[in-house]
Amino acid sequence: MQILRTVAELRTRVRGWKSDGRQVGVVPTMGALHEGHLSLVRAAKRGCDRVIVTIFVNPKQFNNPDDLQKYPRTEDSDAALLAAEGVDVIFAPGPDEVYPEGFATQVAVSGVSEPLEGTMRPGHFEGVATVVAKLFGMTQADRAYFGQKDWQQLQVVKRLVADLNIPIEIVGAETVREHDGLAMSSRNLRLDPLSRAQAPALYRIMTRVAGQLRDGAPVDQTLAQGREDLLQAGFSAVEYLELRAASTLAPIATLDAPARLLAAATIGDVRLIDNIPV
Repeated sequence: MQILRTVAELRTRVRGWKSDGRQVGVVPTMGALHEGHLSLVRAAKRGCDRVIVTIFVNPKQFNNPDDLQKYPRTEDSDAALLAAEGVDVIFAPGPDEVYPEGFATQVAVSGVSEPLEGTMRPGHFEGVATVVAKLFGMTQADRAYFGQKDWQQLQVVKRLVADLNIPIEIVGAETVREHDGLAMSSRNLRLDPLSRAQAPALYRIMTRVAGQLRDGAPVDQTLAQGREDLLQAGFSAVEYLELRAASTLAPIATLDAPARLLAAATIGDVRLIDNIPV
């Protein structure tokens, strides 16, 4: 396994693979890897001949400077995990390699990026779309692997690829959870013991709400009760608990098409997101 820092090095390596007819997969990450990331790596290993994992804490997708500062950076331990999984290349560029002096382009995906996280984190998805477009161009990968925990992000990336005719297949993998249902996330490292004990209530309450909606319970009242239940369970704020169309994230009032229940809530000083199919 090699750790590469520049686009030129990466392009040389990928060019050699492709000249040999190899299929290339990429797993974009911001590091602080956990079992959820590793499940994506394994999926990429099954589906591709060569696998690149990118590690880049993207400043453009953080609308809160404190959040960027606090984001865990654990490249040495990440590299050890990836070496054990048989990854071919880690691409870990510095900010100046991704956004060199004079960089002036921003990618914006309308529609699916606007509600939920788009409302709560202005500019977030522009940062995501920009860096993802760059990583696809840098790696020249045939397939890219994303977790479904960031469901809205996954839909934004799919829209980006479709609209710009980027020749890459987007693979969305199931959310990986802890034994108590908490969705695995790098942010979980910041939970204090009390918050960590309370955090699984997010998935538990969402599962109950989804079951009630499937059974025909009224949408608005059921969601309102779910938000109240989260506050009673120890969450200090519930930014949203919403039922949305699965692919467009448009609001829906009846279950007559594939739907997703999505939530964002804060416990302690950590903001958690999750989603489940309904």
